[in-house]
Amino acid sequence: MKSSRLLSIVLLLQTRGRMTAAQLAAELAVSVRTVYRDIESLHAAGVPMYGDAGHCGGYHLLAGYRTRLTGLSAGEAEALFLSGIPGPAADLGLGAPLAAAQLKLRAALPPELREQADRMRARFHLDAPGWYAQDEETPYLQQVADAVWHSRVLDVRYRRWQQPTDVDRRLEPYGLVLKAGRWYVVAGPGPRTYRVDQILRLTVLDEKFTPPENFDLAGHWERHQADFHARLHQAEALVRIAPHAASRLMGAAARALADSGTPDPDGWIRAVLPVESLDHAHGVFLALGEDVEVLGPPELRAALAATVRALAMRYASG
Repeated sequence: MKSSRLLSIVLLLQTRGRMTAAQLAAELAVSVRTVYRDIESLHAAGVPMYGDAGHCGGYHLLAGYRTRLTGLSAGEAEALFLSGIPGPAADLGLGAPLAAAQLKLRAALPPELREQADRMRARFHLDAPGWYAQDEETPYLQQVADAVWHSRVLDVRYRRWQQPTDVDRRLEPYGLVLKAGRWYVVAGPGPRTYRVDQILRLTVLDEKFTPPENFDLAGHWERHQADFHARLHQAEALVRIAPHAASRLMGAAARALADSGTPDPDGWIRAVLPVESLDHAHGVFLALGEDVEVLGPPELRAALAATVRALAMRYASG
């Protein structure tokens, strides 16, 4: 709707400062011509907005002009209350500010939106970690977050999985990411990703750094995830699996079975499944017991056969 778009332009300029017509068009998913028409409508409505030509030009509001009209829809009000996850906010030392902000927002809402926001909070609860995840101790999380915010260099002692396990690192923390209940800091040089709960010692230095101008935390994390999954599955296994056991597969293996599995005459499903490694696959398929048959590679089939023979001998001797 045009009225909603006009309000969005005012709020964008109010929060971001000067923006070009092209930037506004990209943000609102409309044409530049539409932005020009909307600017004319705002001028006609008396909004004190000015446009500067040239390379550094753009539209901006008169200094000091603020609108208190938020234009929140019911869905937007519900989303704001749903997005305030108390656990992570408390981890960052922002539990009390979050509660205070939600209280102020609730008080400012009209009665009908307040009722819908309250219903959202009463009926939806977000709990990010998995069922079997242990709460990791992250004693340095708030210091890392403060260093991210103030662009301060960190000197850390960090524990990694490969030898040598404990190493010293100088980090320029660009941003924090919460994934499945675990905090990660993305830091230069690199940038590289570090688990905050694996920081053994931390000193915040007086030295400051300037984050890369074009660094995009969300984009970096998306690429990091894609690269992680690409490196995760380095092998394949040809298997036959009983239909009732298919639901016990997870992740990439479950997707591969659903996408490319073909039924054998006896009803079992034959498929090529990605696996992290042959050692990992050995444990996964062994857990499925008699409901799976590994056809290849030969070394995985031989390893499973040897384990089964050893188990049979152990239990037969009792």
